[in-house]
Amino acid sequence: MADVQEVQNGAAPEKAPATAASFTGMKPQLLVEAPKATDAVQFYKTAFGAVEIGRSVETKRKAEQELPLISCAQLEIAGSTFLVSDVAGDSAAAQTVGTGCVLCLETEDVEAAVAKAVSAGAVAEGELAEGNGACCGESVGKVKDPYGFTWLICSPVKKCAGVEA
Repeated sequence: MADVQEVQNGAAPEKAPATAASFTGMKPQLLVEAPKATDAVQFYKTAFGAVEIGRSVETKRKAEQELPLISCAQLEIAGSTFLVSDVAGDSAAAQTVGTGCVLCLETEDVEAAVAKAVSAGAVAEGELAEGNGACCGESVGKVKDPYGFTWLICSPVKKCAGVEA
């Protein structure tokens, strides 16, 4: 009876242990309303100095489309990789466009980085936070890009003495 009760409460029945998965990296994927991924890629290059590593496009396109949609553009900022994709309004993934994601960038000059993002088309949200109120460093600015994603631009976190992970 105990085994039945555990299974009903969400515990898996006992069986051979599964092989542990080992990950080698993580790549966030930003889903952008089609056909704006090309513009988004250019924005990330201009605003944040992203470098495009690769791109794959949809081979088929609708008659009204000038350019094929981006299946996946791989970009890199400061050694970290992320993906940008067009999402058509009729796909299941379209419900997640521009929501539920905050990306953090580190820089020594937060004010200049925020200004550069704003000049490229982002909107600054609030004032720069300084000192103990800043969540990821001594200083943090917040911008929303033209595609609905929020970016925190932070100074590097200083090591705290006596704190263990």
